[in-house]
Amino acid sequence: MTRRHSADQRAGKTPSQRQLRVGEEIRHTLADIFRRGDFRDPDLQDLNVTVSEVRISPDLKNATAFIMPLGGGHPEVVAALNRASPFLRGQIAKALRLQFAPRIGFQLDTSFDYADKIDRLLHEPSVARDLDAEGVPLDREDMLEDGAEDATPVDDDSPADDDTRERR
Repeated sequence: MTRRHSADQRAGKTPSQRQLRVGEEIRHTLADIFRRGDFRDPDLQDLNVTVSEVRISPDLKNATAFIMPLGGGHPEVVAALNRASPFLRGQIAKALRLQFAPRIGFQLDTSFDYADKIDRLLHEPSVARDLDAEGVPLDREDMLEDGAEDATPVDDDSPADDDTRERR
């Protein structure tokens, strides 16, 4: 008996291995197309973008490419790429062997902004006092060096103890 998955059953779950593999292939193909610059649209002639991720639907018919234009976010680049998506779909269909070439939509990648926000939070004085100079949380040995008592239990079965017992 086969099990059917509807879109709402799949929502919120991690992507399948096939989705990840096809998304990565599409990302590489898009990067190649952008590197070549075979566009007739003047807005896309000298386009320098990073394709950070491609998410694809479970049925492999729709894909969302997350891009970041070099030099900052420009909303007109996303609009121009969405206009050129039928051309890009045809290029992907020629490059990849898939039963269906997915429809592609483009969105600005906000993960860089989110990473910058987290970095700023980690450098706030209230958080920095809990971190050492390398940005790593203080561990038990660092606290011991600062004068805290050693609360770790002693391991009676350590190899050093075995060697001592054998010599007796």
